[in-house]
Amino acid sequence: MNSNSAPLVVLQQEVIACRRCPRLVEYIAEIGRVKRRAYRDWDYWAKPVPSFGDPKARVLIVGLAPGAHGSNRTGRPFTGDASGAILYRVLYQAGFATQPESRTRDDGLRLVDAYITAVVRCAPPGNKPAVDELRNCRPYLERELDLLRNLKVVVALGKIAFDVYLSVLRDRGVIRSRAPFVFGHNVVHRVAAGSPILLSCYHPSQQNTSTGKLNEKMLLEVFRRARRIGSRC
Repeated sequence: MNSNSAPLVVLQQEVIACRRCPRLVEYIAEIGRVKRRAYRDWDYWAKPVPSFGDPKARVLIVGLAPGAHGSNRTGRPFTGDASGAILYRVLYQAGFATQPESRTRDDGLRLVDAYITAVVRCAPPGNKPAVDELRNCRPYLERELDLLRNLKVVVALGKIAFDVYLSVLRDRGVIRSRAPFVFGHNVVHRVAAGSPILLSCYHPSQQNTSTGKLNEKMLLEVFRRARRIGSRC
């Protein structure tokens, strides 16, 4: 076992047991109870969703939050909804996943050299976490950053994930301000010597992919770039 595997496992158990945000605890339980008609036979996960991936990862993928009928149903990040369908297909093509689909948390999929987390671990109403919910969840991300010791690249999926990660760096004194870092798709941000390269990317939400703001080719370019950077750092 990798030396940081055990602490990561313990951390994810803490995530699953977390009840820091009453609004989210109530919401995910209600979603799991009512369900969507297409998934009425499912036993919804309906708990905070733990992170997933390779403890030796050089690439960290930071998303926003679980989907109400995706990760909140399946218990694995980006699993069971349209966002995950395109993301895992791309991760497979870029060499980060062992299979192109993620349907359930026990389907045998493994990530290679990548780790997926989120800035909020519970599905929020309207996909919009409150400021205090972002703040409550941030320590889990910070501990992951400390435990994932091989990181060379952080891919922020969407502006909220981008801003939260930069806030961590600012509060740790790695950067003086977030202001010089402007979010854009497939933009490389060199934050500080010795820190992972930050890659900003549009979130693979159904809204972005259905409107053409993001497509599979654009997303694949980001992860191929992440692989190149991670390999040479």
